[in-house]
Amino acid sequence: MDLTVPFPSSPVLGSELDKAWLNATPSVCCSLSAYFALQVIYARRKYKISPPDTTGHPEFERIFRAQANCSEYFPIFLSLLWVAGIFFHQGVAAACGVLYLHARFRYFRGYMQAAQGRLGPLYASARLLWLLLGLAVAGLLAHFLLPPSCPWVLLWPLWLLGAH
Repeated sequence: MDLTVPFPSSPVLGSELDKAWLNATPSVCCSLSAYFALQVIYARRKYKISPPDTTGHPEFERIFRAQANCSEYFPIFLSLLWVAGIFFHQGVAAACGVLYLHARFRYFRGYMQAAQGRLGPLYASARLLWLLLGLAVAGLLAHFLLPPSCPWVLLWPLWLLGAH
């Protein structure tokens, strides 16, 4: 019984579908960012708050703050997404990315309603960022520290799950 895991010559692991998902995730991120910005514009019109003012009605302040918070974390998210996708596995990174964006959407909608509504999705998105960081570090370590014949050690669980 042969238990060797085939390791492609390319450092990027995943199928064509995995690549498509990894490439689509930043597009969804940009669309989500645009949606959040539009919500701030609508809130400015609704509560008659002209730029550069950032204070006013409490609902406007929550919407503005939710948009700003999401914008602050998107560069970190995109960096981790790409490093994890390139050095660990595209499909796993893309799945984490889609889940992160869903959590951020829930965070934004929850924060619009009440400040406490943001907490559950905030914790979920933080856990997903930490997971992406772990995947990125594992992939980088495997790429730079392990000999070319050993990367299967990190990929064995994925191979068992059929992600090859």
